[in-house]
Amino acid sequence: MISKLSNQKKGILFSLASLQSYQEPDKFLKAVLGEYSLEPINPYLTNKTHAPTHIDVLGAQAYVVSDADDIIIMCRGTEAINLNDTLADLKIVSVCHRFGGNVHSGFYTEYSKVIHGIKKAIKLHNPEGSKNIWVTGHSLGGAIALLVSMDIKPNGCYTFGQPRVGNKTLMKQITFPYFRYKNNNDIVPNIPFVILGYIHSGVLRYIDINGNMIESTTSQRLIDLMRGFWEAAKNGEWFDGLYDHKMLSYHRYLIKMDDTGQQLNQ
Repeated sequence: MISKLSNQKKGILFSLASLQSYQEPDKFLKAVLGEYSLEPINPYLTNKTHAPTHIDVLGAQAYVVSDADDIIIMCRGTEAINLNDTLADLKIVSVCHRFGGNVHSGFYTEYSKVIHGIKKAIKLHNPEGSKNIWVTGHSLGGAIALLVSMDIKPNGCYTFGQPRVGNKTLMKQITFPYFRYKNNNDIVPNIPFVILGYIHSGVLRYIDINGNMIESTTSQRLIDLMRGFWEAAKNGEWFDGLYDHKMLSYHRYLIKMDDTGQQLNQ
């Protein structure tokens, strides 16, 4: 059962799920060769009772997988080559959320496309209503995952490189365990801007320049951010904020950490 996994194992599992959500249906059961192993998530992908469910509505996508005890909802994130994803990210106008507060209109639109299919898939994978439900996603998929979670109230929501979704009133609707991972200079969690009324919520799990995950203050993270820019500049990497946003980077760091978040000795 996922609820019995350590923090480290949950991080590995959900980062892998978010990474795998980028695969097309015909390749969903296969890992990218040489990049990572599907071993932690294989029991959910190969469930003979309920095969993975793929939801695709006008470019908004999600997968729903399960085993005997748990359901994982994997919301697909931003693809640079996908015009629909790009347009969703660029919309910064907020609209009223039906639960109260304001929400990013582009993210709300993408959530609205998939939520019906997700709820239908949950009933298929959980006819007796006895399974725990977990939601995860990266980038735009993280924003969708949070909005889906507000609707279905899962056992946990885990997002990676997630942008801000709504205002303070909306964030007060979060009554479920919610963990938000940010990798050093990942630029996406910094948008939309606070000045526009958008804020973050949940438990921040910040990965520093050395790949460690430790508690840190805002000033400590600012110093780490500058170190990250400096190290990237010395290596000629002028788009550090985009490099740090890659889902594979998150997963690679998490598989090297021990249960307290510190880097394992290699």
